[in-house]
Amino acid sequence: MCSSFKSTSLLMIFLFLLSLIFSSVQAQVPSNATFKFINQDEFGDFIVEYNGNYRPLDVFNSPFQLCFYNTTPNAFTLALRMATTRSESLFRWVWEANRGNPVGEGATLTFGTNGNLVLAEANGKVVWETNTTNKGVVGFKLLPNGNMVLHDSKGKFIWQSFDFPTDTILIGQSLLAKGQKLVSRLSEKENKNGPYSLIVKPKGISLYYKSKNSGKSLPYFTTAQKFSPVQGSLQNVTLKASPTSDEGFAYDLSLELSTGGNFIVGRPKYNATLSFLRLGIDGNVKVYTYNDKVDWGAWEESFSIFDRNSAWEDECHLPDRCGTFGICEDNQCVGCPSENGVLGWSKECGTKQVSSSCKPSDFHYYKVEGVDHFSSRYTNGDSVKESDCGNKCSLDCKCLGYFYNQQTFKCWIAYDLKTLIKVANSTHVGYIKTPNKQFSTGGSFIVRPKYNATLSFLRLEIDRNVKVYTYPEYKVDWGIWKVSF
Repeated sequence: MCSSFKSTSLLMIFLFLLSLIFSSVQAQVPSNATFKFINQDEFGDFIVEYNGNYRPLDVFNSPFQLCFYNTTPNAFTLALRMATTRSESLFRWVWEANRGNPVGEGATLTFGTNGNLVLAEANGKVVWETNTTNKGVVGFKLLPNGNMVLHDSKGKFIWQSFDFPTDTILIGQSLLAKGQKLVSRLSEKENKNGPYSLIVKPKGISLYYKSKNSGKSLPYFTTAQKFSPVQGSLQNVTLKASPTSDEGFAYDLSLELSTGGNFIVGRPKYNATLSFLRLGIDGNVKVYTYNDKVDWGAWEESFSIFDRNSAWEDECHLPDRCGTFGICEDNQCVGCPSENGVLGWSKECGTKQVSSSCKPSDFHYYKVEGVDHFSSRYTNGDSVKESDCGNKCSLDCKCLGYFYNQQTFKCWIAYDLKTLIKVANSTHVGYIKTPNKQFSTGGSFIVRPKYNATLSFLRLEIDRNVKVYTYPEYKVDWGIWKVSF
């Protein structure tokens, strides 16, 4: 009897395994559901983001459509656009397959019977794929919410575009704390990863700037510090649009937290289910809403983290608000720090490059009072003496300056200066590294006081500035010492 039971069990296991093998072999995409698109022929007629050209593909579910687009010749991205031709509004890109790895003319997008979706160059080189070969995929769908899915015979998603965001999430899309983040686009022309990222942390949502000089990521905003920290450990956030009443006269746009609760980010006075959140090129986070019931002007900016009218943060806390360098106050760029004091700001405001030799004799610092670095609010800084803070920067060739709070004795080393935030407290100081004057062999640098200057000397000051002092002696009765250089 025992032997019979074992035989029956082995037979059942064998039949089960056989059924799995049989089902996997049978689970194929029907030939009439496969497709192959080639990147060729004429460009589309309507205006798209980043002033690009595009070729629409026969994959659409209004207002979404799959396209090839480019901003530089022969460098195409497979992307999902949002908007309709009827409204004649700007087409916006809400998902991309191959950012930073473009394809050329004649590239193909293929969905074969094996269930794999493949983007390849004209010569067959695979650039991007879903890696779903022989995993039970039987079909491809572009859903009404903008999610592209590969599904099995029971409708289960084997792969979905919502799991692979770039810089954007749509309504109903979640951003996970583990393995996912939004990364900004570098520029309108260059479609590769930029320096900004949005990450879900255990206690909230944080924004980071990655320094070009050091490679370090600096926080420039976090909900945990701006608002009450999340209770528990946050696993994901989801962008939602919910009617405020049965009539649906207005919709609440919110970031729903996995731990419970939400952040309300906007309330359009119409159906706002066609909205998305984006981390922009400049590091700002905005929500855009599309009204498909109007013929023009269909897009609306429903929310912005950094805004002069925002309850979240003002524009001065955007690292790029004043470009590579400048002082920001009341959302405006108001000054350009220099050795000669604070000058009027322009887009040309910047610092002078210090020699790569990093010798102390090659540079000095000039002081800027009443400013904070953009990262100071969201980083703790080091508890050191002001002189030690300066020494730390001087010994680091990549350091462009340092910032110090003379009340709390906190030090911040800056590898990128960018926007400095004006504060009322003059004990918040910055020191900007700048090169000393260079003298070429056999030449000279002339300083010309308008009196006998034989009683002069040159000194390297504590702040590493170099000055020439002149003593006119018997020519004046008071204020004898003059700084000649």
